[in-house]
Amino acid sequence: MQTNINVQTLLTEAILTENRDYVYYATMMDPHTAAVLGIEEIYALVDDLIASHGDWLPAWLHR
Repeated sequence: MQTNINVQTLLTEAILTENRDYVYYATMMDPHTAAVLGIEEIYALVDDLIASHGDWLPAWLHR
């Protein structure tokens, strides 16, 4: 359970500090994502999700 809480905590930090890197790090910490994708694939996944859902996301994620 703590592994999921760590992801949520880091994502909350990303939002509060408007730090896009923390979004990548939180995704890397997700147990399922880390088991299936490599680091470069995770960066690409996050970038694709931000591009695809950009209208729903805060502007600081698009910097």
